[in-house]
Amino acid sequence: MRKPRDFDAELQALNDKARTIKARKQAQLGELVTSTGAADLDIEILAGALIDAARADATRKEAWRKSGAAFFRGTSARTRKGAGRDAGGASAGNAGAQSPSGEAGAA
Repeated sequence: MRKPRDFDAELQALNDKARTIKARKQAQLGELVTSTGAADLDIEILAGALIDAARADATRKEAWRKSGAAFFRGTSARTRKGAGRDAGGASAGNAGAQSPSGEAGAA
């Protein structure tokens, strides 16, 4: 005879796993903000840049993806200059420079 499945236990396990994944994702996003130097931005600026990035066209997103991949590989010109003022300033300047110009072009 087959053992009956405990659907409630399986559902609880899935909910726990989803909660763990969500918490990990939030922690990683916080680490990303800090490591790129974006933590130095005002919260309103960071929120505006992220909103603009979410609304950007595919070409612009692909350019940002390539830049991000280079950041994680450590091969971009910005990361070679060091983790000090240059890396944080370049990242913050990038987010601010690209996002508002994208919104101005779309508006």
